[in-house]
Amino acid sequence: MADGPRERDGAYPADAPRAEALPAEAPPVGNRTSQLADRFERALSLSRLVVIIPVIVLLLSAVASFAYGTEVFVRTVRSLVVSPQLTSHNLGFLLLLTDLFLVGATLMIAGFGLYELFITRIDAPDPGKRLPGWLRMHDLNDLKARVISMIILVAAVTFTDVAVESKGSGLDTFYLGAAVAVVIAALTAFLRYGRMDGEA
Repeated sequence: MADGPRERDGAYPADAPRAEALPAEAPPVGNRTSQLADRFERALSLSRLVVIIPVIVLLLSAVASFAYGTEVFVRTVRSLVVSPQLTSHNLGFLLLLTDLFLVGATLMIAGFGLYELFITRIDAPDPGKRLPGWLRMHDLNDLKARVISMIILVAAVTFTDVAVESKGSGLDTFYLGAAVAVVIAALTAFLRYGRMDGEA
């Protein structure tokens, strides 16, 4: 004989009212916002890896500049063997080579700087393969200083090359030299007083 609403096996009768299952408790809104922010910040942090693209392009451009400079050197040496006269053109090609190699070096410095600032520091296990101290970038000011210094050097060499090759009036060369001097002075002032952290 059954004693109450329960049957002998302890279960409720089929027609007995059952308690409805309670819905799972939703996480607090603050927690969901924090998780979403964490995921976004992780994705934002990983997005810095796209800087690999300009790093590769800069390094390839540097290699192209070095290769072009080498090709100019080989071609000029061949012409000197055939016609060994000492002319301003033959002297100017040395400045052109310097210019091309400096441009390549500037591109490499920019590539190394972007990689170190956005990805990770270049520290090879072998000390002989690590970057020299002057090439290590700690912030954008370091990258800016090195690139601007190289640009000033390239501008000076380029002007010297133009002055050697110039067949026009001395006044034109003077105007060009004055313009280059103004640009160099502006870059030097920017390098000296334009630090992002406000330091002199």
